[in-house]
Amino acid sequence: MLRIHVSGWDLSKVRMATGPDALWETILSFHRLRDRRASTVFGKWRSEARPRLNGEVRLLSAVVPPRGYFPDFLTPSREGAEPMDFTTGMEALRDTPPERLRAELAVLGAQAAAGGRGAARQAVRPVALDALGEGRAEPLGRLIGVLRAYHRAAVEPYWPHIQASVEADRALRGRALLDGGAEELLASLPPVIRWRAPVLEADYPVDRELHLDGRGLLLQPSFFCRGTPVVYRDPLLPPVLVYPVTHAAAPVFAEPGPWLGRLLGNTRSTVLRVIGDGCTTSELARRAGVSLASASQHACVLREAGLVHTLRHGSSVLHTLTPLGGSLLRGGAPIAVS
Repeated sequence: MLRIHVSGWDLSKVRMATGPDALWETILSFHRLRDRRASTVFGKWRSEARPRLNGEVRLLSAVVPPRGYFPDFLTPSREGAEPMDFTTGMEALRDTPPERLRAELAVLGAQAAAGGRGAARQAVRPVALDALGEGRAEPLGRLIGVLRAYHRAAVEPYWPHIQASVEADRALRGRALLDGGAEELLASLPPVIRWRAPVLEADYPVDRELHLDGRGLLLQPSFFCRGTPVVYRDPLLPPVLVYPVTHAAAPVFAEPGPWLGRLLGNTRSTVLRVIGDGCTTSELARRAGVSLASASQHACVLREAGLVHTLRHGSSVLHTLTPLGGSLLRGGAPIAVS
């Protein structure tokens, strides 16, 4: 169980990340790559990403084990709510002090020894971890190169889908914040996280107490986080709670297909514009001047075309634009990829 102790001052400093964090998504996706569960959401991604990987998996497996701790320095922290893009994250990783590398890799080594890993995994340790722990530029540069190659192969091609899912989650949390303030925001988080003032509890692999001590809390929704949330092991780092977004029931990596031909017409263009700021089906029907059934049908077509992301939260269904939908609405402006 994870228990995050939130004072009144901390509550006033709870904030949402403004988008997905490239480093968290990269590291957590590597967990999903080796996990056979959640095939409905990640199965197609796994089958496409694995053939594009070369030698990245061996070194990454040494620093990111399938379960348990992985070093905090792999996901650099920053103040504020602006997430790390990949280039900025790699620069921050390169600037990690040698003493921090040694300390966090020592924790990783102790975990490996306690877990009794096999000889093959131990064989890679002297080269991959001990050299890295010495703080020399060459081993760290190799790790950064491996992370960059893995990100390009397994994460970057899917960034628009990641952005769409995180933005849909942000829309839900934003509504909760507007309706009831920070406490309602915390209460709206996924069921694995429970707000029992003044403590935010979460399912977690180990017992952990985290005292915010007036620093507030950054909420970071993540596409590749699954099951339980993640926090830094080092309590002195800026407090961040990385939690899993709720995935739509439809395959998330479906590409736009022949449905695009069904998008002709003024009504559907109006529906797309109305969805631009995020809305429920009933709000969509009211703003677009159509029936509830018609609004639902239009949203379904737009979703099948990859232009709209639909997320159910309790009794409500919230529609938001995907990056492709936003680009179409802007007249074909390019989609940014981090």
